[in-house]
Amino acid sequence: MNFMGHLKTITHHKMLVTKTCFKVGLYKQGILHDLSKYSPIEFVPGVIYYQGNRSPISREKEIKTCSKGWLHHKGRNPHHFEYWIDYTVNSGGKLVGMKMPKKYVAEMVIDRICASKNYLKDKYNDGSALAYYVNGKNMMLINEESDYLARYLLTMLDKKGEEYLLNYMKNVLLCHKNRDYHVRDGRLYLE
Repeated sequence: MNFMGHLKTITHHKMLVTKTCFKVGLYKQGILHDLSKYSPIEFVPGVIYYQGNRSPISREKEIKTCSKGWLHHKGRNPHHFEYWIDYTVNSGGKLVGMKMPKKYVAEMVIDRICASKNYLKDKYNDGSALAYYVNGKNMMLINEESDYLARYLLTMLDKKGEEYLLNYMKNVLLCHKNRDYHVRDGRLYLE
């Protein structure tokens, strides 16, 4: 158990995300990001399963096969694609990923970047978040357009760097709140 290690890790991550969200104009999301991690149902297992180099949720799942803290977290934080999983009404009620609003895809990308920085420390590079995302893709139940947008942004980070990505998010992706994103013929459109 490591109370201070876990507290420092989640607070450092939250501060990284808040600072980065502010850079793209997501002020409310930056302030509210991951506040549920400080609730007892999430915080206590974080202390118990703390390792410092990866999420304690992963360790808890290895031991218990389930994490009540994770179930709590993903159900309260719309920047997680798991928050957007629901039953369809047209396909016999199967579970599918619903399309995420672009502001939450942006926050999800920022979350991945900051988590990579937090855990990888000096081993982090602009391709780290994309590699982490692609590595876990086979386990995701995410809407195709939301997935495309996330990969598009993470690839932009990998190829052009963080400053370019954040400028794009602020001045193109998020600058018109009423514009939605669509993927047609393998291309991203903001309309």
